[in-house]
Amino acid sequence: MCILMFMYIIAIAWLYVVILMAATEKSITSGVLTFVFYGLLPCALLLWLLGTKHRRHYRKNPLPDDDVGKPDGTNTQSDEQHLT
Repeated sequence: MCILMFMYIIAIAWLYVVILMAATEKSITSGVLTFVFYGLLPCALLLWLLGTKHRRHYRKNPLPDDDVGKPDGTNTQSDEQHLT
């Protein structure tokens, strides 16, 4: 999970740099095109390509959300006696 966090930090930093580049353009149109073609599209492609391994892993091994909210079925009588 640590590598995934660094990937997002790098993407956010790159988008920050591209926003500053777009802000220095002479017209709004060139600023928007700079942001889209230097920032959004490369970042989206990079995150999609680098996230393939994680998506494949989570598709193969889903998180264990099936047990949430179900009783565990064990005897809790001895635990309750120690609380009183």
